[in-house]
Amino acid sequence: EERRAAEEPPKHDPTPSTVYEAGTQYAGPASAETLLPMSRHETSPTTVQPASNHRPNACCFCWCCCCSCSWNEDRERAWRASRETKLETIPNCEACTKPTPEEVRGWAQSFDKLMKSPAGRNVFREFLRTEYSEENMLFWLACEELKNECNKHTIDEKARMIYEDYISILSPKEVSLDSRVREVINRKMQEPSSHTFDDAQLQIYTLMHRDSYPRFLNSAIYKSLLQSVSRSSSES
Repeated sequence: EERRAAEEPPKHDPTPSTVYEAGTQYAGPASAETLLPMSRHETSPTTVQPASNHRPNACCFCWCCCCSCSWNEDRERAWRASRETKLETIPNCEACTKPTPEEVRGWAQSFDKLMKSPAGRNVFREFLRTEYSEENMLFWLACEELKNECNKHTIDEKARMIYEDYISILSPKEVSLDSRVREVINRKMQEPSSHTFDDAQLQIYTLMHRDSYPRFLNSAIYKSLLQSVSRSSSES
């Protein structure tokens, strides 16, 4: 058997060792490691993505409602601009006379004295602006203005504007109120009156008294004003 195996001619592979196609030498099936990388100008059929109108900055969950949606951003900018002109009856600074040294010193004795003084409210409002909480004073002033209204149509309109400017959770000037007060306001807004926001006004007044007022008395704004009026009084 060994002799017969030696005498048999060697078997040939039916596949030629070399085949030329379009001038390229073929040396057997190519392995994955020897495949040439595709050109940057060629696209694999498996990587072709269908055309889509998906927004580039959209959220993967819901592009039409995402906060990064450009349409929502445009709408929000327009909405914010409209909010700035909703309740412009409150001036940037109340008309008042120059406070006396006794009046300015009295502001440190009582928060009520500060809030009853137009000059005191102006200075305190300037301080709140530095703390990004001016909306508390604006809301309080708007409520005071509403209390002086008697016309039903005017009351309805101003109550709606106050709600949109300071109560709505969508407003950039929303004031901090607890859920109980919000529920009371929502009920009263069905039939607005000049006292619709009384509970909310008291809560914001208390917040300014306990939180902002102590810092105001230690602020450079108050101390510099006190020194200024005291100096003017001594010179005169």
